[in-house]
Amino acid sequence: MYADFDKLPETARVWVYQANRSLSNEEVAAIAEALKPALSQWAAHGQPLLASALVIENRFVVVGVDEGYNLPSGCSIDSSVRTLQEIGRQLSDGINAVDFFDRSAAVQAADGSVATYPLSTIKEAVADGSLTPDTTVFNTLVKTKAEFLSAWHVRAADSWLKRYFKSIPA
Repeated sequence: MYADFDKLPETARVWVYQANRSLSNEEVAAIAEALKPALSQWAAHGQPLLASALVIENRFVVVGVDEGYNLPSGCSIDSSVRTLQEIGRQLSDGINAVDFFDRSAAVQAADGSVATYPLSTIKEAVADGSLTPDTTVFNTLVKTKAEFLSAWHVRAADSWLKRYFKSIPA
């Protein structure tokens, strides 16, 4: 069953899927249109799940499920992954593929946009000062709606990137 994201309890489990590129407003609308019926039918072992999704920053898809209503199963989570993979394929035009499983570090650029650092370039970005402990990072590792609402933006030094700053002299 689909519900508005703001109606999910703060204990709702969330998953954040990061696109490998910025999405157009048309793509964001298409994603929302594709997710609503998919989440309306989402179930675990035949039991409906109370779920919702948001597309934010034209880059991230946040899927939430009220585990107090029914618990998602491994199979149902796999189903949501396949849904995002299929949406990515549908949005790809052969040149600008959409991959919602990008594992780059996503940070807030000075102009407010989303910038990414592929894992292979993070050490270099730290060394040249373009990625600092105070850089705002989009915390894609949040687990609940409450954590998403309170810790979506964190300092790089307070994120999984902290290990890259250990060798920087104070």
